[in-house]
Amino acid sequence: MNGLTARWAGAAQGGTVFSAAAVWPLLAHLADGAAGPARAELAEALGLPAGQAADAARDLLAAMGAVRGLDTALGLWTKRTLELREQWTAGLPAGAHGVLTGDLPADHRALDAWAAQRTGGLIDRMPVLLAEDTEMVLASALALRTRWLSPFEEGPLETAYEPWAAEPRLGLRRSSVLLDRIGVAPTPGGHVTELKVLGNNALDVHLLLGEKGMGPGRVVEAGVGILAGRYPVVPGPRLPLGHAGPGVLVEKERCERPEPPSLHVTTVAYAMEASHDLLELHRLFGLTTARDTTRGHFPGISAFPLAVGSARQTCVARFGARGFEAAAVTAFDMAGGGMPDLRHVTTRISAVFDRPFGFLGLHRHTRLVLAAGWVTDPLPWQE
Repeated sequence: MNGLTARWAGAAQGGTVFSAAAVWPLLAHLADGAAGPARAELAEALGLPAGQAADAARDLLAAMGAVRGLDTALGLWTKRTLELREQWTAGLPAGAHGVLTGDLPADHRALDAWAAQRTGGLIDRMPVLLAEDTEMVLASALALRTRWLSPFEEGPLETAYEPWAAEPRLGLRRSSVLLDRIGVAPTPGGHVTELKVLGNNALDVHLLLGEKGMGPGRVVEAGVGILAGRYPVVPGPRLPLGHAGPGVLVEKERCERPEPPSLHVTTVAYAMEASHDLLELHRLFGLTTARDTTRGHFPGISAFPLAVGSARQTCVARFGARGFEAAAVTAFDMAGGGMPDLRHVTTRISAVFDRPFGFLGLHRHTRLVLAAGWVTDPLPWQE
């Protein structure tokens, strides 16, 4: 799943947020019922054989459901006249199956209500366009919330990055003696600084700042590579003096009394929402053949010929002084003072995220990425 996150990041442009974790289970259930080229393409996108996909998706949803602060759901709605294969529906969560009545406004309201309920109101609309030929809707919802173990202090951001300097931005600052929260990794695309912001329920956010000129794809892909251990990270205590990485300065500082080395972080608050048409990236998601509505591709789902009519995701993320929250809903519709005596010396690390950067919202123990994105427009500072 993290591989799908990295590939999706490689296709990203501009400020965005997305969740491969909310797409992967849907692709898995489609692969389970697919045949021919559609089955092979979906298996390639998933990274495992189609015959294992449904069990993997079921285990995945169960595991994510056990994580504190993380809520997931899968829903299926079909026309009453559509007969489904019992073997395929047996792989779905209990109680997931609903009905499409054919009353499009009423069906839209029901789907929107499901999205709002399953994300705690973070997303209030199902990203699907119902039509007369819509036979089935398969959707997932994901919502995560965490509170920082150590909150930030708010204030105006000071930056030389002109697009952010033109309007005061909401800056976040905090200090710590935990130097291992920061690290710098050399990657094929350039050096990347990683800051770990830990939540109180093992849901964390890693902020990723690349060298100037590195775009969202390279930076977020590098972050996934760091999680996988592909790129060695030089942790804060081992960083050299001077400019040790993007946004990182390590200095020796005189002080009045003995003080431990410290880490001082400056970043920004952000709130973002993005909508994605997954069929625009059909090769990435293994949907090239499945989108052909002139014939059916899912005999394992129903004897009625089905194709993917649309595939969309809405995703939101909010990063603030006290915590982080994100949600994604994905839907596939299947068509027919003073001068002190400074005699002591300590080490001070300053890490500043004051220009566009990437982020990964993840589960600390499994390193599963639940949401990822690229920040280009932080929240404004208001006195």
